[in-house]
This record gives sequence, C-alpha cells and structure tokens, in this order.
Amino acid sequence: MLKLTAVVAALAATVAAHGDHEHEQEPIAGPLKSLWYNSLPGDGGKQADSVFSGISTFGRIDYHPCLASDHEKYDIAFIGAPFDTGTSYRPGARFGPSGIRQGSRRLNLYGGYNVPLAANPFDSWAKVIDCGDIPVTSYDNEWAIQQIEEGHNSILMREPATNAHMKGISKAGKTLPRVITMGGDHTITLPLLRSMNKAYGPITVVHFDSHLDTWKPKVFGGAPSKVASINHGTYFYHAAMEGLMRNDTNIHAGIRTTLSGLSDYDNDGYVGFQIVEAREIDTIGTEGIIKKIHDRVGHENPVYLSIDIDTLDPAFAPATGTPETGGWSTRELRTIIRGLEGINFVAADIVEVAPAYDTNAELTTMAAADALYEVMTLMVKNGPLSVSDGKKTEL
Repeated sequence: MLKLTAVVAALAATVAAHGDHEHEQEPIAGPLKSLWYNSLPGDGGKQADSVFSGISTFGRIDYHPCLASDHEKYDIAFIGAPFDTGTSYRPGARFGPSGIRQGSRRLNLYGGYNVPLAANPFDSWAKVIDCGDIPVTSYDNEWAIQQIEEGHNSILMREPATNAHMKGISKAGKTLPRVITMGGDHTITLPLLRSMNKAYGPITVVHFDSHLDTWKPKVFGGAPSKVASINHGTYFYHAAMEGLMRNDTNIHAGIRTTLSGLSDYDNDGYVGFQIVEAREIDTIGTEGIIKKIHDRVGHENPVYLSIDIDTLDPAFAPATGTPETGGWSTRELRTIIRGLEGINFVAADIVEVAPAYDTNAELTTMAAADALYEVMTLMVKNGPLSVSDGKKTEL
C-alpha cells in the first residue's frame, strides 16, 4: 500500500510539472497574425490560423503586390512567372507558382527553423515577402518573355530593406535584394538572366536539371522561326550568345538525358558549362558533387541558381514537363543544395513544376517548395548583398 501511494504521488508530481510546462508554452505563431483570434471570450489566449486555411503565399509569408506598388521594401522576394508555352512535351507549368505556394504551406508551421543549416530564414535579418505573379500572356511568347524580364527587373532593382545605404556587389555598386522566381517552364530563365545582366553583368550559373538546355535552335525545335527558337531546351544557348553568362564558371548537375549525338556535349562546353552526370552520385556521392560545384563556381562571383524539378527522379517528382528516370531523390537534392553554403547566390528560380501531373499527395509541389526553403536559408546565412572594406557584410 505504501509503495502504491508513493507511485501515485510520483505520477501526480509528474502531471503537475507537465501541466506547468504546458501552461508556460505559447501557441505556435503562424505567419498571418491578422488571423489570430482569442480562444475564448475574455480568456486572453491566442490561437494561430490553421495551416490549411488562409490565402496561399510561399511559406505563408506576407504578400505585397510589388508590381503595383513600390512602397514595400524587402531583402528576399518571391515572384511567380506562370508561363509554359515554350515546353516541348507536357504543358501545365503555368500553374507552377500556385502549386509551389500550396506545397509550401507547412514550411513555417513549427516556426521554420532549418536544423541542418542551423538557421531560420523566416526569422532573421532578412525581410522576406511574396510579390505575387508577373502578368504573363499565354498568346504571344515574344511579349511574354519581355513581360517576365521587365517584371523581374522591376523587383530586382529596388532598394532592399537592409543595408540599402551601403555599397553593394551589383555593377552599379548598389546593394540589391535577392529574387526567387517560381516558374513556369525553363524558357523563363532567359528573360531572368537578361534581367540579372542589367544588375550584375555576365553571371555564373549553377544549373540543376536532367537536360542540358544548351541545344542550338536547329537541333531543338525552332530554327525557321525566331520565336520558336527560344524554348525550354535552347534558352542557355541564347543566353551564351547574348553574353549573359560567365563562360568559365557555369555548371550543370543531375544531367541524364539522351542526346542527338556527342556533338551536343561539345556545344555545351562551348556555351560554357561543366557537366555533373546524375549517375555520378553512385561513385562520388553527394559530397563529391558538392565539391565539384564549389570548385567550378568559387565563392567570389555573384551566382544565379536555376533548378529544374526534373532533376528529381519521377518517383519523387512526377509532375514535370519532361520527366527522366534515373534521377536523384528529394533527400539527395536537398543535401546537395545545403552543401552549397558559401556560394554567393544572388537570385534563383525553380521551374517545370506542372501540378496537373502530380499525385493527390502533392509530392512534386512539396519537393519544389522544400528545395526553395533550402535556397532561401542559404541566402539568409550568406548575409546582405552589401560590401564594407571590400568584403560582403554578414549579420
């Protein structure tokens, strides 16, 4: 009986301690604080909005119509480019931006802390907002590409929220915000690089994809027509011909496509890329791939990151325009992206997410959102794009 009494007393003490601990805890603060409400009248307690409610923005961050107003300042802006009339196989990536936002709803549910990178991109020095989508016509590719370039450049060239007064690494010597674009098929990277060129000059590109996307128009889809010659397989060729990229530092990773012939690889080198094949992960592992990218790109140049979701195997990302088997897992891609810490990413895109081909479980849109979460964390950890005494400042 004494033993039973002691056990009951111990349990009571445990419950009491647990109760006190729970009483001290605050509810998880959802990003949309305007939707909080008192749990009971006069209770004074607060409840955050549910993860499945509210209007979707990336990671449920604040929304501002940046193209309609330039009053809001930011350090990192998400923008959508809903364009898919440059695709050669499965259309539908015009719904990519809305799908990625939907897939990102849970990113900030538990506070947004990135454990492997030891940082919280939602709660840092950087002000991060969702600027909505660039208005893109679906009737005229030439005009749509111009809309994407001008819309992106409008977002890119503004004063950031942090260190706007300091010298920056742009070619005008100004500190600029970073822009993360949600596509859209991969054609959008050409107008985005045109926009980046206005800000930074020729830029280094890290390209995750299963395809080269450096094909000459006569090989891929559109030699007789200027409009048809710009598509999601030729945009890097055009970017190189226009002088938008640094030709000695670019790199592909995840390549596993069939070719028209080995001459495609010769042309790829001429355009300025080094290739990391997807199958190399079986021999050198994620660490070897990370090292190859660091060695090629370096840590001084401003770098543009472009991620085609078809880098992932269709088992992990079925909802894409041109799926290729033999790709990486979501875990492997996220590990490789995290391993790129220290590279000076100034902007990024993720493309070819076509939600209509996804499963009901939203595998592809979640994978795309998670990849951008890693990219956003890298940008936050790298500090503002400003310089002091010749070195980029970090907070």
